[in-house]
Amino acid sequence: MKLTCTRDNLHQGLSIVSHLTGKNVNLPILQNVLVKAEGGSIRFTTTNLEMAVSCLIRGKVDEPGETTIPSKLFFDYVSLLPNDAVTLDGTLENVRIICGSHKTKMNTLSSAEFPLVPRVQGNRTYAIPAEDFRTALAQVTFAVASNESRPELTGVLMRFSKGTGEGRLTMAATDSYRLAERTIPVVTPIETEDTVILPAKTLSEVSRILSVFRDDMECPPSIEMTISESQAVFSYGPVELTSRIIEGNYPDYTQIIPKQFETQAVIDREDLIKAVKTASLFSKNGLFDVILELDPSLKQASLNAVDAARGENTTVCGADVTGKKNVVTLNYRYLLDGLNSMTEEKVRFQMIDVTNPCVVVPEGNAAHLYLVMPIRQ
Repeated sequence: MKLTCTRDNLHQGLSIVSHLTGKNVNLPILQNVLVKAEGGSIRFTTTNLEMAVSCLIRGKVDEPGETTIPSKLFFDYVSLLPNDAVTLDGTLENVRIICGSHKTKMNTLSSAEFPLVPRVQGNRTYAIPAEDFRTALAQVTFAVASNESRPELTGVLMRFSKGTGEGRLTMAATDSYRLAERTIPVVTPIETEDTVILPAKTLSEVSRILSVFRDDMECPPSIEMTISESQAVFSYGPVELTSRIIEGNYPDYTQIIPKQFETQAVIDREDLIKAVKTASLFSKNGLFDVILELDPSLKQASLNAVDAARGENTTVCGADVTGKKNVVTLNYRYLLDGLNSMTEEKVRFQMIDVTNPCVVVPEGNAAHLYLVMPIRQ
């Protein structure tokens, strides 16, 4: 194998794929990146057996072939090279890398040992606006469960449904204590509803890839998602990511979202975040409790926390409160996660009583919802 490409192309390709590799005592090949040169392109591929990502870069191929190179070492070395042409000349045992006056030799492993990444033959493909998808992923994936006891909750539910004129994608994640839901448009017309559960790690990797190409004018406006029975493939520009699908039935979370409320308050989001953070300094360790009181007569929201060792704090912020006076105890970390996932200036906080879920939505944006369960006293 012999090829030449620019340092920038090489660096970008490796920055996309090298993120996926990690130490594996039983399969050291998983620490390597598969380099395949043929025609006028070079493809890098890495996998952790649950997910595989490949990236195509432009280059001049003098001798086609393939080999595997230690991914982290390769990426770290290329990061230090000057912006010049890089030549890779590989044999069965090693690869020589030449860039100007910089020369090195890295040991390789045979590409025959690299796990086969199967081609996914899916019959459902959806085109999703890339920037909308990237934003929505950040607003949902943080709420997945970290406990593996219920595998379906470690993933994000993706539901494709008919919209008015265009399809819609609703994503939801929950760990049983809070729930995040976001709906975005889909370019592809959708005739029948389709649901799939994807691992949060997969979607975090997709989000990272979209961020890398965010300012690249050559990349398409939409990312394509193809689904088969057990796998999903995301295709975006020169990148393809393949992931397993989580089997199982996602709980019908819509049943727990309240439809009517006793108290509602429209609050400046930044003011509420500061008030929650201030009160949180006095919350109990391990409980992370803050008491939120909404008062329609005073038009205010107050956050209170008491800790026997540290003291007590009450912080007040203005709020347009309607309904009856109400109070609820919440986990401040969960509340902050939801507020920080929103970008709108004001949020609407909705509640029934101390036992029912509270709902936070950005004011004027019905496509984004965050639900948090109260701490029962």
